[in-house]
Amino acid sequence: MPNQPGSLQLLLSILDEMQAIDIKTIDVSHQTTVTDYMILCSGRSSRHVKSIAEAAMEKMKSNGFSALGSHGVETGDWALVDFGDFVLHVMQPDSRAFYNLEGLWNHDG
Repeated sequence: MPNQPGSLQLLLSILDEMQAIDIKTIDVSHQTTVTDYMILCSGRSSRHVKSIAEAAMEKMKSNGFSALGSHGVETGDWALVDFGDFVLHVMQPDSRAFYNLEGLWNHDG
């Protein structure tokens, strides 16, 4: 996806490093004023979901990009981390399939 901010590229590299599964970036800038991008990925277990979200917050903060807020990190089913210009959703595969955020937000075709 062209013209992604460097902070988003950093987050994507962190997700890759943490072995997040099925990473998707959706440009929602024309659909909402809340954020520009949604990043969705899955973890293999509740512990993996929690680890991915925590690593994203810690590593982004150490690079000068603090999260504005987070929700659900402690439960490990669906963790949401708000970085302002983009929102990270880390979900277990069953939750991701059930809520189908890709289907709700991805209107590219």
